[in-house]
Parts: sequence; C-alpha cells; structure tokens
Amino acid sequence: MKTLVLLIIIWPLIGFLINGLFGKWTKNYAGIIAASALGLSFLSAVYPIWQVILGNIYDFVYFTWMPLGKFSVPFGLRIDSLSAVMLFVVTFVSWMIHIYSNGYMKGDPGYARYFTYLNLFVFSMLLLILGDSYLLMFVGWEGVGLCSYLLIGFWYDKKTASDAGEKAFVVNRIGDAGFIIGVLFILFNFHSVTYADVFPFVHQVLTPETATIIGLALFLGAMGKSAQFPLYIWLTDAMEGPTPVSSLIHAATMVTAGVYMVARSNAIYDMSPIAMEVVASVGAFTAFYAATMALTHKDIKRILAYSTLSQLGYMFIGVGVGVYWAGIFHLMTHAFFKGLLFLGAGAVMHSMRGLLSIDLMGGLKKKMPQTAILMVIASLAIAGIPPFAGFFSKDAILAGALEMGHPIIWIVGEVTAFMTAFYMFRFVFTVFYGEEKVPNLYHELHVHEAPKVMTIPMWVLGVLSIIGGWVGLHVSGEIPIEAFIARTAPTLEVANEAHYSEAFLMGFSACVGLLGIFTAWVIYIKKWITAESIANTFKPIYTLLANTYYVDEFVYFFIVKPFWWVSEFFLWKIVDVKIIDGGVDLFGWISKRIGWLFRTLQTGFVSHYAYWISIGVMLLTGWYLVRII
Repeated sequence: MKTLVLLIIIWPLIGFLINGLFGKWTKNYAGIIAASALGLSFLSAVYPIWQVILGNIYDFVYFTWMPLGKFSVPFGLRIDSLSAVMLFVVTFVSWMIHIYSNGYMKGDPGYARYFTYLNLFVFSMLLLILGDSYLLMFVGWEGVGLCSYLLIGFWYDKKTASDAGEKAFVVNRIGDAGFIIGVLFILFNFHSVTYADVFPFVHQVLTPETATIIGLALFLGAMGKSAQFPLYIWLTDAMEGPTPVSSLIHAATMVTAGVYMVARSNAIYDMSPIAMEVVASVGAFTAFYAATMALTHKDIKRILAYSTLSQLGYMFIGVGVGVYWAGIFHLMTHAFFKGLLFLGAGAVMHSMRGLLSIDLMGGLKKKMPQTAILMVIASLAIAGIPPFAGFFSKDAILAGALEMGHPIIWIVGEVTAFMTAFYMFRFVFTVFYGEEKVPNLYHELHVHEAPKVMTIPMWVLGVLSIIGGWVGLHVSGEIPIEAFIARTAPTLEVANEAHYSEAFLMGFSACVGLLGIFTAWVIYIKKWITAESIANTFKPIYTLLANTYYVDEFVYFFIVKPFWWVSEFFLWKIVDVKIIDGGVDLFGWISKRIGWLFRTLQTGFVSHYAYWISIGVMLLTGWYLVRII
C-alpha cells in the first residue's frame, strides 16, 4: 500500500520527465505517454480509495525531507476521506482531459511541451492534496501556480496570452503571501507544520484570536488560488490558454485548491467564527457578483469562467458555514459538469476554427448533435435540476447555510441559482438552437462533430454529471457522502441549529432553477421579450455588466499604472540609475582619480623618488619619536 500511494504521484512525474527530457524523440507520442501516466495514476489510486471507503486512513512517511536540528519535515503522504474525494476528482477528471487533449492539440507545434506541462500540473496538484503537512501542500501550491503560468501563456507568441500568464502569476503571489504568513503562524505556535502535530492540539494551543489570524491569512491564499473577490481578476484572462487547460484549471485542479485547504484546516476555522463568517460572506458575494457578469458576456469561454467563479463561491459558502462536506461534495460534482462544459466549448471552438462569440453561432445541434446533448446535460447539472449532480450538492450547501443561521446567504445563493440557470441556458439556446446567424459560415468552416478521442471523455463526464450527485441521497437514514467526508471534516456544531423541511428546500431550489431556464426560453427561443429590448431598457446596468463593472480598467489606472510609474520614474531612474549605478560609478571615478594621482608620482626622475623617500623617512621617524616620548 505504501508503494502504491507513492506511485499515484510518481506516474505523472515520470510522464513529465519523459516528455520534458526526451520530447525531441517522443514528440509524436507525448499525448499517449501523458495520458497513460494519468491512467496509471488513477488505477493506482483505486485500491487506496476503496480502503478509505471501508474506514481506513493511511499516513505514510517515506523519508525525512528537512532535518534542521530539532525541527524536521518528513516527506509523507496521507489518504483520508477528504483527500480520497480529491484524489478521485483530480486523477480521473484529469485523465479524461488528457485523453481529450490528444485530439484537441493535434498538430500544434507545442504538442510535446503542452503535455509536459500538463503532467507537471497534475503532479503538483496530487502533491498538494496528498502531502501530510502544510509545507508539502505549499510546494504543490506553488507548483500549480507555476504550471498555470506556463499553460495560460502556452501560446507565448500571442501578447494577450503571455500577459494573461503574467497576470495570473502576479495576482496569485498576493494570495500566496497570506498563505505563507498563515503557515509561519502555525509553525510558530505548534513548532511543526505536519497535520498530525497540528489538528489534534488546536484547542490546547491556539486562542480564538490566533485562530482568526491564521484562518484569515490562509483564506487570503485561498482567495488567490480559488479566484475569490477581489483576487479573481486573473481567472477570466486564463481563457487565453488552450481550452483543455481551462477545463483542467477550472474543474480538476488549481481553483479547487483553496477550497480543499480551508476544508483541510477545519479544526482551525472551527475555533474562529470571524474567519468562517469572512469565508462564507466572500463566497456568497463572489457567487452573486460573478453570476451577474455572466448574464451579458458573449465570449463562449469567459461565460464559463465567470460561472466557475460563481460556483467556487458556493463551495466557500459550504465550508464557511461549517458544512464542509457539502462544499467538497459540490467541488466533486462541479468537476464533472464544469469539465464537460469546457470540453464541450472546446469541441465547438475546434469545429469553428477558434471563433468565440456566441453571436456568430446558432443551430449547432444540427452539426454537432452529441456535443449539443452533452452541453444540455452539463447545463442542467449546473442549473441544479434534479436528478442531475449539481442539484444535490448545491442544495446541500444552501440548506446548510440556512440551518446554520445564515438566511441572507441562503437568499443570495438562491438568487444566484436563478441567474446561473438563466445564463447557462442563454448559452445553450444561443449556440445550439435557433438558426445559423451568419449565412454559409458553417459550410465555409466545415463545421462537424468532434472526433471520438474528444467525444468519449465528454460522454464519460456526461454520465457522471447525471449520476455523480446520487451519493448525496439519503440511504438508511444518512447521506453517504456526508458521513464519508465528515470523518475528516466534521460539520460544525452550533448551539441553535435551525431545522427546515428538506423536501421544501429541495423543491424550492429546483423551482428556482426551472424558472431561470424558463426565462431564458422565453427570451432566446420564443422571443416574447427580446434580449435587445431588455438591454435598451436597462442600458446603464447592461453596459456596466457587459464591461464587467470596469474592474480591469480600475485595476489598470489605480494599481498597475501607479506601480509602473513608481517602477519607471522612481525605482529605475532614481534608485537604479542615480543611486545604485551612480554609487558604482562614483567608486569608479574615485578609483580613477586615485590612479591618476599615483600616476603623476611616477615621473622617471631619480631626484623625485629620492625626495619622496626622504619625506617618508622623516614621517616614519617622527611617528617613532612620538611613540617613545
């Protein structure tokens, strides 16, 4: 078992090394090598996951990584109920994305480089979720940050892509600073960063105030990695990378890391109502805020990006109100349907030669029937319609928020659910239904269904988008997924927990989703009310949403531009040129003057040398006489 658990992270590392070191010779087989590595990683994970389902927990130490006097950090891997759920999501969904990428990236000049980065990405994420300490989590944390930079800017010859990669890297550094501070506080208080040395002793070691500081610092890291307001600005620009990368980042890896970290640190957050309130409130605001921007956007990938922001907000609501299992449950179901949505969008783009605007699309179900069916399935799942996966997980979060005494968050969540259903079916109806918007465009582009190497992974995720939520059904008086995750992240106990009719809450959530779909049907299929008339009626609001609240402009003029000015006119022209370069030049000038002075002494006349020797003797004699007197 110990070797098997290690192999889970070793296989992607081997794939990375083979394609990275020998890509010149393996470039035609890079996709097969990378996908095989992920397949082996998933197969290696099956037995350990099954053993955890049976009630076992594994914590293996392989070697001492950092022996520093009395302080040492072991290299250990831990599989419990929380990491088992994440392990299934990361290995399986990433495997599907790797298979899909073999078709999507075929013929790209950077084919081998792409799969090299992809394997490293998954290796880093697996290290993040399986590491038994905050230090190993941090190594994986930084690894996925590096890989996101490499993959978002994969087509580096495009300025927008390279700029987007830099933006993701810089914004995440802000969050990472908070993560580092939180880990340092843990180290200072516990003299260890290993989970086994921290979580069992939280109540003995930490005060509520210290727990709040640690919780908020760690959450700052989560805000960057999981793109919560205001550190979300990098995520939509991440669409500049290849579409399967967007699927990997948004569904299976990077953006879920922050949610996992908060759930993993549940013992610390349970001690700080303030930190938990901040997590839940930021999550609720981000969910609502991002959904409003998705209402008007016309870029096929950016609509899904704002959708991811919103769904991540739901996950943070779950972990923030103390219903950790629901947040992780939604993370799992979201990986299925969001992975499918991005792969479906990739299939459309692949067929449409990279076109992104939904205004140029329409009636695509005639040309791409499989993709159309799968996108409807994924949209029903994200809209929270029973019996699809998203219904059970989202309902668990909202019900948990209400029962834990957060009615305002529940209301915000339900309003967001309506908007989610609306904008997703606005997307579906505009792209796949109706008539072709541009005459003969599909004929000129030779629009066709995606190849099997792309559709098979989509169908697998489609099935999971339907049945993946059924582990949230009541069985013998309990919810299997709740009981499973609660072994590691138990639901927070509150003194005055409210109780509501579960049937009513589930029915209400389903009706909200159906109302959103009906509204989209009225506007985009029946056209009883046109989108143009609504936009004209509420033009100021529409303009604000279409320009995403002008946040990018605000950031540019009030943050980026001042920093550029400080960098160029102060740090460069004054500090660098005047002070640093000037200081170096000053020493050079002084050395030059001293050299000139000594050079003038070298006249070549013996009488001059005798003169200076006499002066030297006189000075030495005088100094000696002063000493003896």
